[in-house]
Amino acid sequence: MAAEGGGKEMNEIKTQFTTREGVYKLLTHSEYSRPNRVPFNSQGSNPVKVSFVNVNDQSGNGDRICFNVGRELYFYIYKGVRKAADLSKPIDKRIYKGTQPTCHDFNHLTATAESVSLLVGFSAGQVQLIDPIKKETSKLFNEERLIDKTRVTCVKWVPGSESLFLVSHSSGNMYLYNVEHTCGTTAPHYQVLKQGENYSVHTCKSKSTRNPLLKWTVGEGALNEFAFSPDGKFLGCVSQDGFLRVFNFDAVELHGTMKSYFGGLLCVCWSPDGKYIVAGGEDDLVTVWSFLDCRVIARGHGHKSWVSVVAFDHYTTSVEESDPMEFSGSDEDFQDQMIHFGRDRANSTQSRLSKRNSTDSRPVSVTYRFGSVGQDTQLCLWDLTEDILFPHLPLSRTRTHTNVMNASSPPAGATIITNASSNTTNGNNSGANTPGINSLSTTLPRSNSLPHSAGTTTTTTTTTTTTTATTNNTNKASSGGGIGSGIMDSAIATGVSKFATLSLHDRKERHHEKDHKRNHSMGHISSKSSDKLNLLTKTKTDPAKTLGTLLCPRMEDVPLLEPLICKKIAHERLTVLIFLEDCLVTACQEGFICTWARPGKVVSSF
Repeated sequence: MAAEGGGKEMNEIKTQFTTREGVYKLLTHSEYSRPNRVPFNSQGSNPVKVSFVNVNDQSGNGDRICFNVGRELYFYIYKGVRKAADLSKPIDKRIYKGTQPTCHDFNHLTATAESVSLLVGFSAGQVQLIDPIKKETSKLFNEERLIDKTRVTCVKWVPGSESLFLVSHSSGNMYLYNVEHTCGTTAPHYQVLKQGENYSVHTCKSKSTRNPLLKWTVGEGALNEFAFSPDGKFLGCVSQDGFLRVFNFDAVELHGTMKSYFGGLLCVCWSPDGKYIVAGGEDDLVTVWSFLDCRVIARGHGHKSWVSVVAFDHYTTSVEESDPMEFSGSDEDFQDQMIHFGRDRANSTQSRLSKRNSTDSRPVSVTYRFGSVGQDTQLCLWDLTEDILFPHLPLSRTRTHTNVMNASSPPAGATIITNASSNTTNGNNSGANTPGINSLSTTLPRSNSLPHSAGTTTTTTTTTTTTTATTNNTNKASSGGGIGSGIMDSAIATGVSKFATLSLHDRKERHHEKDHKRNHSMGHISSKSSDKLNLLTKTKTDPAKTLGTLLCPRMEDVPLLEPLICKKIAHERLTVLIFLEDCLVTACQEGFICTWARPGKVVSSF
């Protein structure tokens, strides 16, 4: 059943794969699952999720793993690449009736060998705070479902806080809680704190402080996932309406937006320095968005179905030289912003990289590694290299660190295309750049930047320059942070209000061009999913007004990444991808959590 490497049959499950760093190997003895190791019947159940925490155990084995399978929740010592998993001795096991765990998150600040704080979200809307080491249940939030009756889609502790946590629901609402406060015995009453286009934030009206502290209503349809920036100051949210929305979390203001090429967005993550966001979803693509420029800088096509998880590999991402452009504001610039609810910030990877990158004005030599897994049971790894990140900078040397699929292909060809594509993305539609895309595409080598064939020019009508200009203004205004929020709100009101989601039904009726469908697996979308998408009936405008703008560039207007590797690694859809120092961890809907040792990290006694 399993193939040791590159098996010829498409249905073979791969147990190893090779990148430029070496060979990643599946450690079969390190597989975690339910104790009986029987594949879980996943029909109608919530996705399997995995959370890690290190409890600083003196024995040197402080890693702990939590995962949910159906109605069950398990908590084990995680031995990783060191020793085989012992499934007969879970530290804690819980079986729930009437509801299922959907997501969970450890508080890394408060974790010790004697106690950990674990939040667990449920399909009926409740959130439980438990200590699986002490085997205690501390509190239950939204117990009577007075705050929200819909499924919890994501729960996370607020970075740097021991008591604040954020919860999102399939209703499209997010709630900020404090573990010290109660939820009250009646439904909360709210008053508006901040309002913008397609989002609003409310505070709870009550005589005494109660949960939730804040209620966010974001977009239309379910809010599928959110992620805090490495410094904890910004929040990226992806919704079923296909929008990525990035907020300044403390100032409660919209920083920027992005629209999927098609369908809902399901997952989101930040680069280690906070400069880039990757999102994935129902368009089968991974989309790279620049936090600084508020625009799409690349898309990646490798999956044959919906992308369920995206994650950056902090241990493979490398910065080799200094960067002339800093993050949009240093740590000092942010200190004058109000920090609500007494939050204490921790130093982040971004601040260290920011200081390192601002030493002089030489171009940066940087490679970001990220990965994705999807419902097609495939794992893809991607490299985001400097020819994509900085297409306008002169190239003074050969890039040996760029993962080129064909070693003999000249990097200059790829650079020319990238420049032309990026100029078009920026709205720079000068005659010098426009014709270059198709005329040069036939000579583009198959490397990290995937070529576009000469016959794939889109026939969709170009949107007016007024709309594009408005979008530019929106992004510029929204980068102002906490200053000039009135200007920002008015810009968003005039710009983003024109854009709405695109349902599957509308897509099939309005766009018959084969070139738009060439990268999408419509056959994988079930009728149930179609019905779910069509429930979003609040679409107010033609989706073509979004396509071709900065919110959603056309496929030929941005570089198309090709995966470094794309391997089938499971029988059921993949739901987890986590990068650790000596391994990466994946999980599928059957309830099997797999450990892949990094090159050179396999312990010989295994």
